[in-house]
Amino acid sequence: MSSLSRARVARRIAAGAAYGGGGIGLLGAATVGVVLAEVQLAKRQVGHGRSPHPPSADGLYGYAYAGGEEPLRLTMLGDSTAAGQGVHRARQTPGALLASGLAAVAERPVRLRNVALPGAQSDDLDRQVRLVLSDPDGLPEVCVIMVGANDVTHRMPATRSVRHLSAAVRRLRTAGAEVIVGTCPDLGTIEPVHRPLRWFARRASRQLAAAQTIGTVEQGGRTVSLGDLLGPEFAENPRELFGPDSYHPSAEGYATAAMAVLPTVCAALGLWPADEERPDVARREGFLPVARAAAEAASEPGTEVAAAMPTGPRGPWALLKRRRRRRVPASDPAPSSP
Repeated sequence: MSSLSRARVARRIAAGAAYGGGGIGLLGAATVGVVLAEVQLAKRQVGHGRSPHPPSADGLYGYAYAGGEEPLRLTMLGDSTAAGQGVHRARQTPGALLASGLAAVAERPVRLRNVALPGAQSDDLDRQVRLVLSDPDGLPEVCVIMVGANDVTHRMPATRSVRHLSAAVRRLRTAGAEVIVGTCPDLGTIEPVHRPLRWFARRASRQLAAAQTIGTVEQGGRTVSLGDLLGPEFAENPRELFGPDSYHPSAEGYATAAMAVLPTVCAALGLWPADEERPDVARREGFLPVARAAAEAASEPGTEVAAAMPTGPRGPWALLKRRRRRRVPASDPAPSSP
């Protein structure tokens, strides 16, 4: 599917989410019978990994900077990817990697809280946001949401999925938090998934990722394409980047995802170098209609989309950035108790 076609589909899904439509699904009805058979086969082969519960990484990061400014508060929301399922050490989870990296860049301690739930779909975000907003320790400065894969595998209508995500972003932004959404990863690279499901899974993943981007940007958040998470790098190095269940990422896979998201987290907090905030034409960055930017980001991992000018002749516009990846700085081996 071309980026223009994907943009049209994403725009239609986002419009349906905004205006209450519910009939736009991710897969055509004619394919459902074949796909369901493949889903059952894939489920039997994937399994659930060796560790049913991801390690808790909540706590304080950046001990070297303690005693100065109050810690920044970072909260993770979403599904098993945000929770870090598939690894055995807290420091290997994406939340811990992001907290350590953010502390090093900000030269300030970071307190991490993770309310993500393995197996969650986008309709669980309402519950997770309530937990975040009722935290007696205060509201986070920045929230990272990773969600969407289970929406695809459970065939949640894309309009419903985007509606729940948009509502979550709106509530967190209204409360004053910066919000970064890691969009739906490319499920077409999961090893046990065979054709024709592989093609449909990839198409559905990218359609949802593009629609998530439109919904998020319209509510004042930013997105980062997580095609990387289960995308080309995973396809080329499945033994290295997938975990024991061939579905969730390994420690190396989560590090790859964290390196893609960290620059956008820092930029949202005003911590990224100013010269990198200007669009670089050599990297094909610039201002685009939000649907076009969303479609391009969905097909290129690690791409950031953020709101730009409020509107234009073709609707809202967005800034598309291809930030240089930087190694996540080494930091504390484990968090302190919350």
